[in-house]
Amino acid sequence: MKKLLLSLIMMATAAVSALAITDGVTYQPVNDIKIVNLWIQDRAHTQNEWGVKPYCNTYARTAVMHDGYIYISRTNANTVIQGNDTLLQSVVYKLDAATGNLVKELPLTLNGAIYGTSTLNANTVGVDNFGHLFIAPYTSELATESPIYLLDGETGELTLVASLEKGDVLSRCDYMDVMGDLTREQAECNIMTVGTSTEVIYRWHADQGGDFEGGFDGDPYLAILDFYPETVTQWGYGPVVKMILGEDEENRYSGELFYVDGFTTSPILYDVTGTMVDNFENTDPDLLPMDVGANGVCEFTLDGRNFIVYVAAQYTGVDEATMINKACQSYICELGEGMTLGGMQRYWMVPDELGAMSDGGTRVQSMNVEYGVDSEGNEEITLFIFKCYNGMAVYKIGKNVKPADEPDVKGDVNGDGEVNIADVNALIDMILKGNNTPSGDVNGDGEVNIADVNAVIDIILKS
Repeated sequence: MKKLLLSLIMMATAAVSALAITDGVTYQPVNDIKIVNLWIQDRAHTQNEWGVKPYCNTYARTAVMHDGYIYISRTNANTVIQGNDTLLQSVVYKLDAATGNLVKELPLTLNGAIYGTSTLNANTVGVDNFGHLFIAPYTSELATESPIYLLDGETGELTLVASLEKGDVLSRCDYMDVMGDLTREQAECNIMTVGTSTEVIYRWHADQGGDFEGGFDGDPYLAILDFYPETVTQWGYGPVVKMILGEDEENRYSGELFYVDGFTTSPILYDVTGTMVDNFENTDPDLLPMDVGANGVCEFTLDGRNFIVYVAAQYTGVDEATMINKACQSYICELGEGMTLGGMQRYWMVPDELGAMSDGGTRVQSMNVEYGVDSEGNEEITLFIFKCYNGMAVYKIGKNVKPADEPDVKGDVNGDGEVNIADVNALIDMILKGNNTPSGDVNGDGEVNIADVNAVIDIILKS
């Protein structure tokens, strides 16, 4: 009877994906700061659901969270017939950051025409500091310019911001970072990218109201001479750059300090002269990445503390609780005194795993944060992590965040504050995987089983 009932419920809910599954890990508070996973979609925890998503694709390489939504770009996702022509069109998928549900698909257009066809033309999707979404393509070692486009988050329409000249040194560039205001209406803007398998970085600067020019004393490129470890003499595959905010208003968006993470290195902090400011040389060995095969880094502040998030491993990581080989994790650390890497304290590794499926060598792991406040006015952070072809997850960090297994509402299995069909799906997935977390024990009998599914359905029907 129980098996029959479970089968009937699963058939009735088959059209609704179990999107609000969590990573199932209880993270211990550190220095009175807590972290909880809101939801996860990946190969390790929701394999069946993740594998059929259109953004589970090796050409969906980057993603960004902004204003309650997640944007995932995929190059040449759709085939469009126009007359006698067959055209490829790139797409941005817009998801609800609270649940992971797909909101809409944004087919990209430029000047009213389909945007696509060229190689990796939507390789970077990102957002500047004033809420402007952008798309930037990969550019080859033969390309003399790197274009960047504003993205309309409702329609998918692109608007060319600038075609940025690389100058006399041409390198392949995969991923781009922006700081300030791309429109230059409210602030200056700085744009950076890194040459793959070279020692070259590119930078362009525009004053508020001005045009872009080379960001290294008028030149768009600079050769880096200092690396860590010292045996490294150039970046590896798919390197990324991440500028960090200045400490005062005058230099807030100058991007004078930036990290480069380049496959052969852990993240290195530089200034605009190309001088190495900080690296992992004096860092506790336990905080070194388990491997440097993926690139990604970001910073945030919370409760007067400064934090860094960086890739712990690509496909050769370890689940520290079981010492079983797992993959695609990130470390969250508090920076040391003076915001140094050497004095870091590690808080958590998240998640236990996203997946271990090769993404074809994209190398990048997207991550960014948004700031908010809880119901009591305390600052909290929402962290988004995305690894191409393997998965993504959203975490909440703060003093008063509640674990997903402590719902405020009876029957709220997935911890989203509501009791609905998503909780039935979450509970069924929990039962099938043998997870016995408190949120699943809806009827309070100390067990998580089909009786709890009946209890959730009863709550839904009576609401």
